[in-house]
Amino acid sequence: MKKIFKNIIVCFSLVALFTSCEEELDLSNPTALSIEELLQTENGFELLANGVLDAYQKVPANEFLLIELRSDNVRANSENGNFPAINAYNVDPNNGDVATYYSNNMSTIKHANTIIGSRFLAPESQQYTVGEAYFMRALCHFNLVRAYQNVPFIDKVLDITKGDALDYPQLPEAEVYEKIISDFKTSIAYLDGVEQNRYRPSKGAAICLAAKAYLSQPNPNYSEAELLLASVVENNTSYNYDLIFTERSNAEQFEFNADPLNSSVDILTDAEYHANLVIDYGHMLGNSISDGYTDGILDGSWSNNSALEINDEVIFSIAYDLVSSDNYTTSDSGLNDQVETDSESHSFAMTLQGPSNGVNIASLDFLEVMNPELQPVRFYASIDALSYNPTIETTDTFNAKFPTDGEIGDNDWIVLRYADVLLLYAEAILAGGDSTIDSRAIDAFNQVRARAGLEEVANLTKDLLLDERRVEFVYENQRLYDLIRFGKADAVLTAFSNKNSLFYTNEKKYLPFPQRERDNLPNFYKQNDGY
Repeated sequence: MKKIFKNIIVCFSLVALFTSCEEELDLSNPTALSIEELLQTENGFELLANGVLDAYQKVPANEFLLIELRSDNVRANSENGNFPAINAYNVDPNNGDVATYYSNNMSTIKHANTIIGSRFLAPESQQYTVGEAYFMRALCHFNLVRAYQNVPFIDKVLDITKGDALDYPQLPEAEVYEKIISDFKTSIAYLDGVEQNRYRPSKGAAICLAAKAYLSQPNPNYSEAELLLASVVENNTSYNYDLIFTERSNAEQFEFNADPLNSSVDILTDAEYHANLVIDYGHMLGNSISDGYTDGILDGSWSNNSALEINDEVIFSIAYDLVSSDNYTTSDSGLNDQVETDSESHSFAMTLQGPSNGVNIASLDFLEVMNPELQPVRFYASIDALSYNPTIETTDTFNAKFPTDGEIGDNDWIVLRYADVLLLYAEAILAGGDSTIDSRAIDAFNQVRARAGLEEVANLTKDLLLDERRVEFVYENQRLYDLIRFGKADAVLTAFSNKNSLFYTNEKKYLPFPQRERDNLPNFYKQNDGY
């Protein structure tokens, strides 16, 4: 059980961001504290910081529907509400998920700004909360700029009665990135020396996400990204970061395989070693597999195991727990959330039970590269093998990365893991070129390949790196952003769209700006091109 934070009930400022559509807290609540009262308590800033994380728990809930579902990895069935339209790049500005994703990120930003605005009052023992607030403000704006492109950057709690929102127009994408990177760098200074907790922002996570922002901006700064990532990759042991990986000499043998030269000796087969690596990959995600190994294949079933979720590969994740309480509970969770499970914020659509929603179905294009022959490790840890039947085009093949039962589950949401850092490091060294033989990039890339049971490469190409990211991070909402960052989105998604009779155009890389936000401030926000 992830008992990381105390169960708390805290009243935040009732002045919400103009984007918020949440219910207000009952003012008669005798346990509620005002911001002024809270800041005078011994651990007020800590409670506020927990509230920021509580708010962020809602962010992944519909991210899969808006990001992964608009890639070439997955599809939605034709009978599933408006999700097939999202999948077909036919997103309506009035779409509820489009508005909710925006407002959930803005709600988290509001709580982060509450801390940042009062940062000079934070005692020395709680200065880390200010670093966490800068980190979360940067992360949420990073989500928004990648999804909607030109967005406002909100750096204080807005008072709608004073028209504060009118001081925050949409900014050019490049300006938003400058502010995001500045916030991540500020958080690095505050978080330096703070004890590591993978359920909270950390210095290492801030360094790596600042580098990812450098790579994602319209004009990537490869040199700055490389320096930041090198500081982590070349000192990964000091950060306690590493891949979950079993050396062949330490692998478990599942069945007796006689050595042709000595029938009394049990040799380790490639299939057995790959099974070890499958288990490693699942453990990184916090999953364990039941017993079962037949004819060279693991045939058990996956389940979440919270004891595995904090591991060396996880750099920062959002905790969800299968209990009748909320580890980050705050009043802003809603009036009734204190007796609900915090796991309800994790996207049901992307779990193994998602087939009932029919939206986490692997596309046929993806199954051409994700199959047992090409991906002997990742396939069994990412794909529900029981639903895999490529001989019938209409067969629905589902995701197995998040094997929680129904809407109430306990898989954590991993925001950043070390495999991503290694591949980002290789990308920074590649620096937009077509290929590299730089040993640092090759070594980082081959570490990820080895864990996947694949052969090493001696020459790293841009296309090979993009392909590797696709199979490593499927269902983790990275593919669309990878295509955009690599400058491949239009070519790949146009071909995918034409092949599958969809409606992709170059403007559809980004979501429409939520119509609800435009209606709140008429003639202030511009709608994105293509909508």
